[in-house]
Amino acid sequence: MVEIFGTLGPACAQVDMLKKMFQEGMTGMRLNLSHGGLKESRQSICNFWEAARLAGVKPQLLIDMQGPEVRIGDLLVPLQLMESQEIELACQPSCGPKIPVSAQILGALEIGDRILLDDGKMELEVMSISKGQGALARVLRGGVLQKRKSLKAVGKQIEGPVITNQDKENIRLAKEYGVTALMQPFVTKGEQLIQVRKELLKNQLGHIRIFAKIENREGMKNIRDILPGADMVVIARGDLGNDMPLWKLPAAQRSISQICRKEGKPFLVVTQLLASMVQKPYPTRAEVSDIFHAVLDGAAAVMATNETAVGGYPAEVIKYLKKTAQEAAAFRGKEAF
Repeated sequence: MVEIFGTLGPACAQVDMLKKMFQEGMTGMRLNLSHGGLKESRQSICNFWEAARLAGVKPQLLIDMQGPEVRIGDLLVPLQLMESQEIELACQPSCGPKIPVSAQILGALEIGDRILLDDGKMELEVMSISKGQGALARVLRGGVLQKRKSLKAVGKQIEGPVITNQDKENIRLAKEYGVTALMQPFVTKGEQLIQVRKELLKNQLGHIRIFAKIENREGMKNIRDILPGADMVVIARGDLGNDMPLWKLPAAQRSISQICRKEGKPFLVVTQLLASMVQKPYPTRAEVSDIFHAVLDGAAAVMATNETAVGGYPAEVIKYLKKTAQEAAAFRGKEAF
């Protein structure tokens, strides 16, 4: 059976909605801990388990860790970035609008570098650098920047710690909240998963599955080194699509799928499977085709993110995800004969 995951968020955090989602075929949920912890999500998690009890299911609860993803710092208020505007990136807060970044990020930047913010929603180009003070960038693609959003310097590997202090705290609390799996972001080598497994074992959590998220070309290149430490590989098309021209992304997905199948490693496909359903109660033909072919290629699981976390039709999302995956799995079974 193909596992069907939603993402827990304000649009689906009530017991009645979660129960409907389970009844439509949801087998588990992802909780994004990039910006907070399990304690802050206590009520939503309690609602999740109560809905599962009422629906008579035993679901999976996945926590998506901070991991080595590079992020900007805290903003007092959201920052509106306008096309062609010049904006400073700086370590130290001061008067005027600035994007707070670490010294590690500033030290890696060079004139001409392109910077992607918030999973590529916004894009900057570095115009000048003041050593030890900051960098001046021009906005190529604007938007509203919120605190702690992701930052990627195109073509450069800037990494944070494999396990942050916040990650360690969430792992410590995982048993109390019923966590069954951990999603490790930006996995680029097998050693990272060994560190994660050691942290789990230290907390008597050897039963928790590790989902290794492949989110850049380095992770793809080292996929065979990563596979032994992963219980599930995640083809995370959001950041993976930021690391290459988008027209290369389908081939990247197919390549990872083929390697996982050959090595007998289950994999999950995620990101924008039903993106139009954030605002509409039905998907596009292209979206259901995308889900069908992901499962036909061997996906053991598919996952919705914003579609259930902040969208207007969480239960309908699960319905289309489940029924399309079922059709694909049935077709895949026929092809085997």
